[in-house]
Amino acid sequence: NYTVQPGTILGDAYTLGAGDIVRVDIFDITPELALEQRYTILLDGTLNLPWVGSVPLAGLTLTQAADVLAQRYGRFIRNPVITVSLLAPRPLKVGVIGEVNRPGSYIISVISNEVTQTSLNQRTASEGGNQWPRVSQAIQTAGGITELASLRNVKIIRPKETGGQHTIEIDLFKFLSAGDLNQDILLRDGDTIVIAKATQLDSAEATLVGGSNFSPATITVNVVGEVPRPGALQVKPNTTINQAIMTAGGFIGGRASRKRVDLIRLNPNGSISRRRLNIDLDQNMTEERNP
Repeated sequence: NYTVQPGTILGDAYTLGAGDIVRVDIFDITPELALEQRYTILLDGTLNLPWVGSVPLAGLTLTQAADVLAQRYGRFIRNPVITVSLLAPRPLKVGVIGEVNRPGSYIISVISNEVTQTSLNQRTASEGGNQWPRVSQAIQTAGGITELASLRNVKIIRPKETGGQHTIEIDLFKFLSAGDLNQDILLRDGDTIVIAKATQLDSAEATLVGGSNFSPATITVNVVGEVPRPGALQVKPNTTINQAIMTAGGFIGGRASRKRVDLIRLNPNGSISRRRLNIDLDQNMTEERNP
């Protein structure tokens, strides 16, 4: 048996594929059977090894790979004990879609670590102080969430090794509000992250999310008309219209009409919406008066 620490991708969770760099060790063998040890899985998913030739390993876990190699080398060694270590995982290809600023497909590198599985039930699993990509990193890579995103309803569509796919539902707001790291799960190659649209606005929740690294560092808004510094502004996510007006210098006294402030918005579907607001600079964040 072997143990796996929480939060790691080891044992039966990681499947080998083209580009993985592995180390293969055979214990208690004669010098003529010694391996080079460090190998890269080829594009066809195989390792080309001394004595046994080409061995297909793509799609196998480290446990399964160690057992397959033990069977192959069993023709030359009695009861071989073979260790397969993952020295450098291949980059992960994941999709991020829905309410993010740059939806699409991304390649996310894994910081090199070492993961070991040994044949014949003498298995060990270890991961050093290395980082494996999590959902939050993929969202950041996709430019952060939009103002319409709901972190409470995030889905991970994950391919099954046997074909098909299954869906994992996570609540990243629990991660932000309560530090529940189990919600920010580790990614696997082929995952697709789906960020849903929020059904309602919660100002306290929006403030917390806007200050997190799930959101972009700044957004661009334009304030034009009767303000001292009209033009484009870089402001933090979830900045209110009052804050944007004040950043532009506030109203020009005697010329600006606080009852005729228009909020013009380009929507994600390409349409344009226009709202006329009666501005009260003392108003807290509300969708009606100070969005």
